[in-house]
Amino acid sequence: MATFAELGLSESIIRSIVNMGFEETTPIQEQTIPIAMEGRDLIGQAQTGTGKTAAYGIPLAERISGQAEHIQGIVLAPTRELAVQVAEELNKIGQFKRIHALPIYGGQGIDWQIRALKKRPHIIVATPGRLMDHMRRKTIRLNDIKIVVLDEADEMLNMGFLDDIETILKEIPEERQTLLFSATMPRQIQNIAQRFMQQPQLISIKATGVTVSDIEQHYIEVTERLKFDVLSRLLDIQSPDLSIVFARTKRRVDEISEALSKRGYSAEGIHGDLTQSKRDSVLRQFKDGTIEVLVATDVAARGLDISGVTHVFNFDIPQDPESYVHRVGRTGRAGKSGLAITLVTPREIGMLRLIESVIKRRIIRKPIPTIVEAVQGQQRLTMTEILRVIAEEDIEKYKGVAEELLAENDSVTLLSAALKIITKEPDNVEVRLTEAAPVRARGMGNRRPMGNNARPQQGNYRDGYGQKADTWSRRKGNDFRGGSGGQRGRDNMRNG
Repeated sequence: MATFAELGLSESIIRSIVNMGFEETTPIQEQTIPIAMEGRDLIGQAQTGTGKTAAYGIPLAERISGQAEHIQGIVLAPTRELAVQVAEELNKIGQFKRIHALPIYGGQGIDWQIRALKKRPHIIVATPGRLMDHMRRKTIRLNDIKIVVLDEADEMLNMGFLDDIETILKEIPEERQTLLFSATMPRQIQNIAQRFMQQPQLISIKATGVTVSDIEQHYIEVTERLKFDVLSRLLDIQSPDLSIVFARTKRRVDEISEALSKRGYSAEGIHGDLTQSKRDSVLRQFKDGTIEVLVATDVAARGLDISGVTHVFNFDIPQDPESYVHRVGRTGRAGKSGLAITLVTPREIGMLRLIESVIKRRIIRKPIPTIVEAVQGQQRLTMTEILRVIAEEDIEKYKGVAEELLAENDSVTLLSAALKIITKEPDNVEVRLTEAAPVRARGMGNRRPMGNNARPQQGNYRDGYGQKADTWSRRKGNDFRGGSGGQRGRDNMRNG
């Protein structure tokens, strides 16, 4: 890999990159940054987690002026979480060039956004629906846009934003530079490239199979009734620094996060019914390590890119293989190792086999962990912490008390008592969860699993922010927008 210094970047941007801890480029960065720096249009095909935000963020920060007090760059993102994260990274990249990026998304007060826009940001990172709202209000004008970025373009299309994207691109001056990033290249994205881009260079980074090579994957066959106890034991045994527990519905998220808190774990839930301020607070605490376990629905976690997640627990098996890949990809980021464990009821083994066929990998079966293993896991954690304190912290003022205790007790008994006090033992507080119907695969050729009848479980799939297009309908040849209500209604569901 090349170093960032070899790419001919300005001193201020190099300084920002060093400050962020980046050293070598990722493949997508190495290939796209030089082309984008020349002002050429490009299409970058790469999976999430490959460093694509910096791949377009660095040339974006290089090519706009920190002195000009108007919007010069637009980044379109599918979700509010991704918009916030992209804006944060762009602000870090442009910090020494005094470039300011502002996230604009539904769910946040429009008056607050209008006030923030009066501070003249250089870059807007927006979800399509809210950007169009500001365009109609004339609170965002696109006359001086130099660069437009479409981030996770395929995801925006899947969510029904095609019309909005086309409307926005028509309003931006034709002499702009356009950068498009997408994990896949469906026909609609190719059409956008043909209509709105000038001889784009295609940079395709082959998927290295993050779920195949970088992440250890296990499953445990367990009845629905025992799932929560198994999850608790896994948390005690694994002692993850940061972990995400995926549940199928908003109700399950609430119940699991509350039950984990009752048993002494630092846990919070995230789903589409939370207010924006609550959602932001939970994510901030999770990133800071204040919360160790984040319980989430698929849609609520879409677009999350949080470094340091060591474990993913699928409390409920996902309803399609694509969701499995998305969930598991929340760990093992930036080349680090990760562990994903899926709890599978006996009636869901068919769904597990379907997932294995899609990811082309056998998921390893593990036995149900025992209480003894859970206690041993917590004991190991306590021993590690004691040794860390001995090595790193000042314990002089405690030695006098220790000597007094040792004068009256033998060292083994004394240390055993200390370990008992410090060690978190398994908590048997009774919890009750609403049982969920098993997910079944109706044959290996059907990528969309069904519930107990012949219709897809749209109520679950639309959980969170109101996912627009159900995968089953698209694969049956229907319009990708899904059901009724029209584009604007669906967009309001997503971003309002």
